[in-house]
Amino acid sequence: MNLGKGIGILVLISSLCLFFISGEAQEKRGTVKSDEKKPRAEVGFGFTSSRDPIDINSDSVEANQKQNTVTFKGNVVAKQGDTTLYSNTLLIIYDPNTKKLKEIIATGNVKVVQLERRATGQKATFQQDENKMVLDGEAVVREGENVIRGERVIFYVDEERSVVEGGKGGRVSTHITPTPKEESESKKK
Repeated sequence: MNLGKGIGILVLISSLCLFFISGEAQEKRGTVKSDEKKPRAEVGFGFTSSRDPIDINSDSVEANQKQNTVTFKGNVVAKQGDTTLYSNTLLIIYDPNTKKLKEIIATGNVKVVQLERRATGQKATFQQDENKMVLDGEAVVREGENVIRGERVIFYVDEERSVVEGGKGGRVSTHITPTPKEESESKKK
C-alpha cells in the first residue's frame, strides 16, 4: 500500500469539513481575496468561499425569530455550484445581532456529493465560530474507490486536521485502491 495515497484519503476527509464553512470565515483568516478567482478543484469539498447562490429545496420551511433558527424539513436538497447536500432536516442557527451564520445541523440520511467525492452519515454539524465540522453516525467518506468508515469524522478547518473515530467495535476501516500508475510501479519492485 502506498502511504502517500493513505494520507491523500485523510486529506479528502479533511476537505469534506469545508462544506458550509462560509466565505466570511475564510476572509477573516485572509485566505480568500474577492478579486482572486480560484479553480473549483482547489476549493475544498463543499460550500466554501464560493459566492454562487445556494438553492435549498424542502417539503417545508419554518423560521423562528425568537430562537434565531430556520428549519428546512423533508427531502432537503441544498445545492451550490458542484456541491449538493441531502438530508431529512436542515437547521440553520444564526446570531440574533449580526444575523451571521453560527451553526448548521443536517440530520437524517445526510449525504454530501461533489464530483467523485461523497460523504454520508446520520448527522453533520458545521460550527462556524470554531471552524469545525463533525459527521456522526456511521460516517463514510468516499472518493472514487477509496473509502474510510468510522462512527465520527471531525475536521478542524483552521488546523487542517481531521480525526476519524471508530465505529462498531471501536475500529476505523480504510480501503485504498492504487491508481494504475501505482500498480505498475509496485510490480516493478
